[in-house]
Amino acid sequence: MAIPTIRSGARERDTLTDAAGVVILGGCAVWTLVASAGREARPEGVLLAVLAVAGGYACGRICGSLLPVAAASAAALAALALAVALRPDGGLPGGLPGAAAVGQSSGSTGATAGLLALASGAACCAAWAARPYLLQLALRLLALGVAVSALVLGSVAGFAAALGVLLCSLAAARVRRRAVGLAGLALVTGLVVGGSWAVAEDALPHGLTVSLEGQLTVNRVLLWRDAVELAKEYPTRGTGPDRFGRLSPTAKQTLDSDGKPHSAPLQQAAEQGVAGVVLLGAAFGWILYGLWRSPVATPVVLTAAAALTAIAALAAIGTALSFTAVTAGSGILAGLATARRLPDDGGGGAVASGAGARARSH
Repeated sequence: MAIPTIRSGARERDTLTDAAGVVILGGCAVWTLVASAGREARPEGVLLAVLAVAGGYACGRICGSLLPVAAASAAALAALALAVALRPDGGLPGGLPGAAAVGQSSGSTGATAGLLALASGAACCAAWAARPYLLQLALRLLALGVAVSALVLGSVAGFAAALGVLLCSLAAARVRRRAVGLAGLALVTGLVVGGSWAVAEDALPHGLTVSLEGQLTVNRVLLWRDAVELAKEYPTRGTGPDRFGRLSPTAKQTLDSDGKPHSAPLQQAAEQGVAGVVLLGAAFGWILYGLWRSPVATPVVLTAAAALTAIAALAAIGTALSFTAVTAGSGILAGLATARRLPDDGGGGAVASGAGARARSH
């Protein structure tokens, strides 16, 4: 009778987590429409991003329950292929302003770096879920190959993100309590977001500000400051989705501007007000909570969390979340890392039970 009771409790926790996700993502969609009401706004981009995350998460949960290793491996290869297709010298418009300052030309640099981080994370998750040693080694070599590919593509940010995810995945084997690892990754995200906001508010010491402006470029910092000013002027509903480019003096004066402040939190603050920022933070918190409650082994959870943290950091200082491939890929990776394995004949149930036992180390 103990086993059915445990399974029932696990299903209840899954249901509560999923219900929270529905409420939060639904709230993001509804608030986007509220912020758009009565204005010449374009909420389609945000709504598409919400749909991509939800659809990717559902797909990841299904595939992760049936074929965890194959699904994660396919996700890694697909993300790498998309990163190559969207390389800075031939991809879609967008990316990080002044990306040449960090070794990349203008273009889809945000998407490239984000996809490389997802590819590395998915490959490492597959390696932890695989059983044969040679397959584990091959998948980790794939993750290393993703980092090398980033240098070939000229994406320094992508190289740092992919290599960082690989190193975090290797270190995850020594972490006994996943809550500690997740808290550390959440702190990293908070520091990056807080740092970008402090730069925008000109709240840092002058020498540090000048140094950061040299790395971020003056144009991007001015865009951030415009976003803060708009957030202060329209704190409740913001200016409306996709209206930053029309109201920002810096965006108007920038050649080939994409009309974005190149920071997801600051864009939410400017275009959707305080509630938009809260909902964005709640969405990230929901993903971390789902990973904390995941029945999957702790190394897989922390690897996925490291990749998603890299995405969050890239989004805080760039336009990674402006690309559907990145938002959908983030949802897929989160779904893969929270999927409950289906027991099969021939010992599959024992494998699932072993994974659950390792997961309970949190």
